[in-house]
Amino acid sequence: QVQLVESGGGLVQAGGSLRLSCAASGRTFSSYAMGWFRQAPGKDREFVAAINSRGGSTRYADSVKGRFTISRDNSKNTVYLQMNSLEPEDTAVYYCAAVASRGTPNIGYAYWGQGTQVTVSS
Repeated sequence: QVQLVESGGGLVQAGGSLRLSCAASGRTFSSYAMGWFRQAPGKDREFVAAINSRGGSTRYADSVKGRFTISRDNSKNTVYLQMNSLEPEDTAVYYCAAVASRGTPNIGYAYWGQGTQVTVSS
C-alpha cells in the first residue's frame, strides 16, 4: 500500500513556473514507477509524465515536452514535477500516482494522491 500527498499547486501567470511535489509513504517507494496526471474541468484525466523506479528513464506527453521535468529523490520518498513556461491550457488538478513497474507507464496506475490545483492566468 502506498499513500501519496501532493503539494505545490497554486495560481501563476502565463509564462511562470511551479514545482509540484508528491510525498509517498512506505518503505518500497524505490520499487514504484511514478507518474503525474492532470484533469481540467469538463475533460478526462490525462497523462503528463512518468519516471521509472530508479529515476533513469522518463516519459512525457507531447503537450508538456520541453516545458515540464519529472524527477524523484528515493531517499526522500518524493517525486517532483517542475513546470516551466506555463500556459492557461495547463490549468487543471494535478495528481501523482504510483505503480509497481520497472518502466515508465502512462496507464495502469494503482495508487493515487488527492490532487493539487494549478491555475495559470493569461
